[in-house]
Amino acid sequence: MLQPSLLPPATDIARHRHCEPYATVVLAGAYEEAGDAGRIAAQAGEVLLHGPFSAHRDRISAKRTMVLDLPLPFDGREWPARARIADPDRIVRLAERDPVAAVTALLGEVVPVTAGEEGDLPDQLSAALRTSAPPRIGEWAAARGRSREHVSRCFETLYGVPPAAYRADCQAKRAWRMIVESKDSLAGVAIEAGYADQAHMTRAVTKVTGLSPRRWRMAVG
Repeated sequence: MLQPSLLPPATDIARHRHCEPYATVVLAGAYEEAGDAGRIAAQAGEVLLHGPFSAHRDRISAKRTMVLDLPLPFDGREWPARARIADPDRIVRLAERDPVAAVTALLGEVVPVTAGEEGDLPDQLSAALRTSAPPRIGEWAAARGRSREHVSRCFETLYGVPPAAYRADCQAKRAWRMIVESKDSLAGVAIEAGYADQAHMTRAVTKVTGLSPRRWRMAVG
């Protein structure tokens, strides 16, 4: 049985990681999440979906904010970061009786919400760092007439992590998804994921997920 949780009002929750994938249904109030999918201002009626090893910082509004967290299947698929559902109360009622049925119903009803234009400089940088060919931070900043130090400071204020570490985290999770979802050789995955070599990828993936690429391959068969 799963029940809604009341989030602490007007609270800034430092960046943290969740090893298990999950969905957050916002039932009331609002909060801002800055993480793997950029910065999202979640409102009542929306759902935020998080893959394995997601990391983010949260800023809870002063409003009474109630959420329901539901576990998602542990696999390498890329979930839509933000979605809406027509009847959140139905999901709550199902979760109280049968969490598995609640997850099935949720995934059958979510309607992805397309992200709008990236606004602030840190959010623009976040979008760039999440791509398969992330830029050098100094070059990206210089192209916008800013110093690397200024851009990095602004980014860390909002996201709770330096941009270089954020880029490395996103790259490791992208590599992990390729490891568990494809049959490509690990050396080939390392190249496609943008690593200098397989050893570099192994260190990065192990740091984020707790297991080496070879162990993950054994685990998924």
